[in-house]
Amino acid sequence: MTGFLTGSATAMITPFTKEGVNFRAFGEMIEYQIAGGTDALVVLGTTGEPATMTEAEKEALMRYAAKACAGRAKLIFGTGGNNTGRAVELTKLAEKLGADGILAVTPYYNKCTQKGLVAYYRAICEATKLPVICYNVPSRTGVNILPETMEEIAAIPNMAGIKEASGNMAQVLETARRIRGKCDLYSGEDALNLPILCAGGKAVISVVSNLAPKAVKALVSAVEACDLARANMLNDALAPLVKACFLEVNPIPVKAGMNMLGFAAGEPRAPLTPLEEAHAAVLRHTMSAFGLEGKA
Repeated sequence: MTGFLTGSATAMITPFTKEGVNFRAFGEMIEYQIAGGTDALVVLGTTGEPATMTEAEKEALMRYAAKACAGRAKLIFGTGGNNTGRAVELTKLAEKLGADGILAVTPYYNKCTQKGLVAYYRAICEATKLPVICYNVPSRTGVNILPETMEEIAAIPNMAGIKEASGNMAQVLETARRIRGKCDLYSGEDALNLPILCAGGKAVISVVSNLAPKAVKALVSAVEACDLARANMLNDALAPLVKACFLEVNPIPVKAGMNMLGFAAGEPRAPLTPLEEAHAAVLRHTMSAFGLEGKA
């Protein structure tokens, strides 16, 4: 299927306190995104740290997001994992709780075959009527969705597209060629948002838009308007911020950045650690130069 997602989507962080999820802060972040023109919110993606959340916390966060968003932006819930049966169960729950779509990362650690990937995504798609997005991020999972495999997956009726974060533009272009008109391509890597959009990508699923939703939306809009001069100008301005947001493993820097903006984002959960001070200084300087100042 095509046309499920266009524009800018934010891979939302999950704010924590020592007691659990900070729902009040999460609600403030949702309002910040909607005010910034974000088209969709991705909850419980990698940036949201679901790997260190309990099942009860995940369900509560999905419930809260659906209530707080109230249809003002699309809601995409991350349900993938390395246990197909559990991914299917979580997908069914996400649909019940009000998701508009599903994001399913490739199975990690198990290192399944390409045939196993097709079976995994078919099982998830058959468990729901919602659009499903594949998430290809081999640097984290150890598994890469090859273009010919994605072409087969694209034939599944409710397969909406692929969030590409392989970092390999040659592969991205070949995947785009094979799935064009069958399902959509989305950028899952902020540093490659511009070229992926220019290659026919229909949306970005961005980490940096946690901090700068208006700027990321403006970049997407410029490409949609075929104004490449403006798109390049916006991308040039965003590039230092993108670099700063990946000085350490995501979501460590972006979570620190949200704290700097005045949101009660808290710290990442172990085994992730707080941003090192030298990197925090770079991020703070970069955010200031970009015009991002604390709301407090």
